[in-house]
Amino acid sequence: MFELVYPWLLLLLPAPLLVYWLLPPYRQRVSSVRVPFFDEMIAATGIEARPGAVILSRRWLQILPMALVWVMLVFGMTKPQWVGEPIERRDAARDIMLAIDLSGSMDYRDFTDTQGERTSRFAAVQRVVDEFVAQRTQDRVGLIVFGNRAYLQLPFTRDVQAARSLVALMEVGMAGPRTALGDAIGLAIRNFADSTVDRRLLILLSDGSDTASTMTPINAAEIARNEAMEIFTIGIGDPRATGEDRVDFETLSSIAERTGGSFFTADNESSLQEVYQRIDAMDPGEVKIQSWRPRDSLVHWPAGAGLLLGLLTALLLLARRPARART
Repeated sequence: MFELVYPWLLLLLPAPLLVYWLLPPYRQRVSSVRVPFFDEMIAATGIEARPGAVILSRRWLQILPMALVWVMLVFGMTKPQWVGEPIERRDAARDIMLAIDLSGSMDYRDFTDTQGERTSRFAAVQRVVDEFVAQRTQDRVGLIVFGNRAYLQLPFTRDVQAARSLVALMEVGMAGPRTALGDAIGLAIRNFADSTVDRRLLILLSDGSDTASTMTPINAAEIARNEAMEIFTIGIGDPRATGEDRVDFETLSSIAERTGGSFFTADNESSLQEVYQRIDAMDPGEVKIQSWRPRDSLVHWPAGAGLLLGLLTALLLLARRPARART
């Protein structure tokens, strides 16, 4: 789209005509020949003597090009530019970190998939997490896996395909057989430190109690609250189990409550899908959109045309002057 930054400067176009009409011609005194019998000549011709002047007239070769040069000059002063199509930059609505328990108990086949078939906890979690990540078109997503220790698998990114690829590469036991729940929260806190968005969500999924952390989950939750993080916890497994297989729903619930999040339980793939859908629905993110149009200046075109036309006119006038002198 063509646009003039200062279109009001077009009002200057008739300025040369106003100068021509309103200002008197340029006067210059020149030498003249005195005639001793001037009075007799006047009396003989019957013409009344009065002050006079010769006003030089200009040829079209001078007037037309200079008029065009003036038009180009004024047009350049208006700063013409070409405005391109709008370009939008979408800032992340929120940062979401997914912390996934990969301890050995995640390999238990006590989950039911959407087809009613028995499947492992991890297989169900992997499918649901993949679907959840695929829908993060407006958010940045990160991945943490934890077992004996917590490991950052993917820092915050908008690259959904990279996140899905890493989810597909997850394996049970790759982080160790135990459960470092508190360390996973602590690692998420460190990664959220550089986040510039207002909504910071940690979705923590575990099927066991904390058995390997250097920081207790409750202390980590207190720090997360001070860092404006919300933690949504999901408990998978049988709370009646004992030892390493026991799921500490009480701790998971306390973590969510302290940070303003929510606690959920999931015992099959369908309920796990519902949990992620509820998380997404209860905390919609507001996308910040910045829009601008690229602008390319066109000032050089009228300016260059005016300069070229002025030079050509001057050369033509210089070329014609010697020819007139010879005649």
